[in-house]
Amino acid sequence: MTAVLRTRFTDLFGVDHPVVQGGMQWVARAELVAAVAESGALGMLSALTQPTPEALVKEIARCRDLTDKPFGVNLTVLPAISPPPYAEYRRAVIECGITVVETAGANPAEQIADFKPAGVKVLHKCTSVRHALKAQALGADAVGIDGFECAGHPGEDDIPGLVLIPRAAAALTVPVLAAGGIADARGLVAALALGAEGVTMGTRFLCTEEAPVHRNVKEHIVASSELDTELILRQLGNTSRVASNAVSREAVGKLAAGGRFEDVRHLVAGSRGRQVYELGDPESGIWTAGLAMGLIDDIPTVAELVGRTVTEAGDLIRRRLPGLVAAPGA
Repeated sequence: MTAVLRTRFTDLFGVDHPVVQGGMQWVARAELVAAVAESGALGMLSALTQPTPEALVKEIARCRDLTDKPFGVNLTVLPAISPPPYAEYRRAVIECGITVVETAGANPAEQIADFKPAGVKVLHKCTSVRHALKAQALGADAVGIDGFECAGHPGEDDIPGLVLIPRAAAALTVPVLAAGGIADARGLVAALALGAEGVTMGTRFLCTEEAPVHRNVKEHIVASSELDTELILRQLGNTSRVASNAVSREAVGKLAAGGRFEDVRHLVAGSRGRQVYELGDPESGIWTAGLAMGLIDDIPTVAELVGRTVTEAGDLIRRRLPGLVAAPGA
């Protein structure tokens, strides 16, 4: 029987387990998100994986055909030469009746101002305590804190979760979700001990049966270790943690030698990363992966992953940890 871990996050967001699937670009599609919802965790569709707001509406409908349980939408705002029509994406989310949104990237003021009056709960993802406090002041219902171990954008402060998570939990009054380097029950229990109310996992959900990426990529993750990532675009103040391959190492080398973004634009193009997932050649482009690769050694179904994560976490809390406490005077 699957354990039940109840926190402020599960109560507020109406899910069974304090586990969130990250809104991964190109990956967080209906088949994965619905499987996460069915498991009792909170899945997040990636809004900008869909090319238009109209396509997002169709993807939301497709997810609802697969599950009647709650799921959310991730809407990440990042610098772009030609920004997507964010307001139209927000309107699509609201009109579809989505009740949970994960925001990320830029200051969420504009997003929160649209979502909150529509009754949408906002979980804002950030990488520092100062940004978390700002999100809370703007009205975020919960904050996700990504430690330096995470895939994608870890920020520029380089603070790992062991320090960042308890700092955030102590400073905030809204629930905090921990992310970065978390892949199993041990990470979940550690996050709870640090003051978090749940966890977000990205790389771990990427390596599940339902994730809509080529199996070669999943097998590559299983074969990789925590040493197999690169930090790209550091010199440009837009650090991203990605899988180590010939392309990411070339990008790192060019910028370290004084190159500009124009010198690596062709290497870091999102279209090449998308092809990695679709065609299954992990060496052909940039794709995000976190240090959690060192903790991943199988490709389970989402139900298996979530079930064992919360069950083993319950066992750790009930059995192993109490046994470490000696009676006074013993």
